[in-house]
Amino acid sequence: MADKPFRCKLITPQARIFDAKVSYASVPMWDGKIGVMKGTGAIAGKLGFGELRVEFVDRYEVGVKLEESGRKSWFIEGGFIQNVNDELTILAAGATELETLSEAAARKELEEANARSSAVPAEMAEITLTRQRALAKLATIHARA
Repeated sequence: MADKPFRCKLITPQARIFDAKVSYASVPMWDGKIGVMKGTGAIAGKLGFGELRVEFVDRYEVGVKLEESGRKSWFIEGGFIQNVNDELTILAAGATELETLSEAAARKELEEANARSSAVPAEMAEITLTRQRALAKLATIHARA
């Protein structure tokens, strides 16, 4: 796969996380996961909560290796993707490096959401979203253990 790179960008409202050549991206969609490689057809879709995993390729400049290939993962908190002409753009509502996720913090987030209730539909929707995010964090942490 590494000999067939494509461009991939991860952008959040806070920052441009990366813009690099990758050989593969596993993207959490709202209804499952999708794998993207060079030559994947055009895609536009809604992101869900879950692990974004990318496999980077070596980057050279004038014959000098500047970056080593490797794999990196983030917890994605919704957003949208677009893949056109071997350029994958991930516009995420939030992205947290997977290594920084804490099981204790995710459990606390879930407990706090479970303790809340509201008769107001908009507030209840926010509580439900918080529960889903916390559960997805816990599932992602446990899948990597």
